[in-house]
Amino acid sequence: MNFSSILGIVAGILLIFGSVFLSAIEPNIYLNGAGLLIVLGGTMSATLISFPMKELRHVTKLIGYVLRHEDYDIRADVDEISHASRLRMQGNFARIEDQLSRIENPFLRTGIQLVIDDTPQDEIVNILNWRVKRLRERERAEAHIFHSMASYAPAFGMFGTLVGMVNMLYLVNGPDLMNIGHNMAVALMTTLYGLLLANLIFKPVAIKLERRTEHRIMVMHMIVEGTILLAGNRSPAFIRETLKSFLASFEDELKGAHNYEDELRVPNLIGSELKKKDHPS
Repeated sequence: MNFSSILGIVAGILLIFGSVFLSAIEPNIYLNGAGLLIVLGGTMSATLISFPMKELRHVTKLIGYVLRHEDYDIRADVDEISHASRLRMQGNFARIEDQLSRIENPFLRTGIQLVIDDTPQDEIVNILNWRVKRLRERERAEAHIFHSMASYAPAFGMFGTLVGMVNMLYLVNGPDLMNIGHNMAVALMTTLYGLLLANLIFKPVAIKLERRTEHRIMVMHMIVEGTILLAGNRSPAFIRETLKSFLASFEDELKGAHNYEDELRVPNLIGSELKKKDHPS
């Protein structure tokens, strides 16, 4: 489970219930079925109009991504690329084919397959970058669903407020004060429901999905760089150390900490390889 998401959900629930029970004389007045129906029903209806059903089928799965912690082992991909480079330098293409069947990452598997098929390097880059772009656009569209819901919920909260105000004003000169209070509750509670749903559920889910996409795109760019090095017949040590440097920078940007102490040694390795190419022995 994703600890930050669970902690946020628990904190949000405690905030809502704490505010209600500490401030309200009758906490059950905050339960208003009509107001909740207006906000949820209106938000769902507007979302159904805005997006095709084939995209909306994945909404519950996307919420599951937010709650689930995806601990992706990037180092395993670095090891796979380095191992494929070693086998390629040995001319052992049969072993690479066996390796491909064990690679779980389909993007990495495609990159290595293109290399051993002697696909031109520029075509490899184009194919892999196209897949990166396709994933980015698809997941950006998924996050956009929740951004849209975050904008619809307060709007329908305001709609419910207007409905309650109209009904209340219609009864203002009548003798039934209870109905006036009921309509006033609907008017206020729909706005509250809309704000809570937008800012405590829909918008945080959208932001979490966008962060997940950024993480995945960074990993895919690392694999593209590794595939380019593999296609260029770079040594396994050079590939490993170069991708270590990439990984250290990547984790520094996302987590604020370096996990590789030998990152500063990578430029020396790169320089030594370039010298070997310029002055072959």
